[in-house]
Amino acid sequence: MLSAVRARSRADRRPLRVIAVANQKGGVGKTTTAINLGTALAAVRKRVLLVDLDPQGNASTGLGLGRDERRPSSYDVLMGEAALADAVRETAVPGLHILPSEVDLSAAEIELATLARREFRLRGALSGEAGSFDYVLIDCPPALGLLTVNALVAADSILVPLQCEFFALEGLSQLLRTVERVRRHLNPTLEMLGVVLTMYDRRNNLSDQVAADVRAFMGEKVYETVIPRNIRVTEAPSHGKPVLLYDLNCAGSRAYLRLAGEVLRRERLALAS
Repeated sequence: MLSAVRARSRADRRPLRVIAVANQKGGVGKTTTAINLGTALAAVRKRVLLVDLDPQGNASTGLGLGRDERRPSSYDVLMGEAALADAVRETAVPGLHILPSEVDLSAAEIELATLARREFRLRGALSGEAGSFDYVLIDCPPALGLLTVNALVAADSILVPLQCEFFALEGLSQLLRTVERVRRHLNPTLEMLGVVLTMYDRRNNLSDQVAADVRAFMGEKVYETVIPRNIRVTEAPSHGKPVLLYDLNCAGSRAYLRLAGEVLRRERLALAS
């Protein structure tokens, strides 16, 4: 339960930023980025809500929620069976909250197809009731179905974690086409926040080549911060913790702190321009 979601008056609410963390490919560090970027933003006193919109529920697991602690869930909120305020949970990270996912969400793609304004279900749920947060990060499933479309319609911007591998640009091009369709038909204000390169291995020439190709293709939209391949980042979810709590001093933690700083700096520059 999160009574604070309802408690703030409209006049007291800060501007809210909704960011969809998305890539249609699995295994690119999407959930890891959502968890640890959220943790890093909370560490600088931003109030953050992480929406677990992946039926696998890895973000919920990675923040220590057991399977019996996830009802009501993002499925219930999407289906209109629970209010956002009743489904949000606190986490071990001060300032970071989560709307958890559980197995019922796997049926949402089919059930949403029969509902009116099916692409706007998440946007409607977040409208108003998420006003106590500075940031909402949506961890999308590794597919470009109705769940991801709901995230893109609800979002102000999209952050794309991109693994430094051979087919990275091919997958990115497909995602960008989907973003353009959503912008054209459903959410004209959606913008590309940026691309963050993940699982970078400095010992591998391919990582350097992929990074160079992505920067040539996307230009300044690619963050300077690169997330390295790091065993501590891999271990942290099995302990139900963000890597920033599991091992603050490892290379992965330092990278996610830099990424959060870069996200905040870019937003300040955008607001000032």
